[in-house]
Amino acid sequence: MLKLRKATAKDIPLILSFIRELAEYERAPNAVSCTEKDLRRDGFGSNPKFRVIIAEWNGEPAGMAFFFYNYSTWQGRPGIFIEDLFVRPRFRSKGIGRALMAHLAKTATAEQCYGVRWEVLDWNTPAIDVYQHLGSKFRQGWRIMQITGQELTELAESVPKGVSNE
Repeated sequence: MLKLRKATAKDIPLILSFIRELAEYERAPNAVSCTEKDLRRDGFGSNPKFRVIIAEWNGEPAGMAFFFYNYSTWQGRPGIFIEDLFVRPRFRSKGIGRALMAHLAKTATAEQCYGVRWEVLDWNTPAIDVYQHLGSKFRQGWRIMQITGQELTELAESVPKGVSNE
């Protein structure tokens, strides 16, 4: 039997385990630098930056949805951004991923969000097939960009003199 529940601080080790398992699946096992301390600080304090839904199958931890708000200036409403959706391999094909997505859709509608967004690796055709079967579509004409590491530091340090940062 499937049970979905909100994560609590007691779930922090489990959440980090899911994150590491997802990184392994996504062929980046050494990319995770997140710690339990980071998750506690950012998700379970007085001003949480994210939420997590834990999926349990017959009482065993099976997966999670890790998400937070984004905001659409065009829609004038928040949306939900899924950072990680993960189901352990032995629990796949049981409808757990679909149940997590349906839960997030229900959360989005209850919280008057414009929609739900996420990213998927272009080689992950099993996930793409599931998402498209649910009715999701790729955003045409858009590409994801980011700046991190040394480039982020250099950009932050390049604010012209005389510019007020209030």
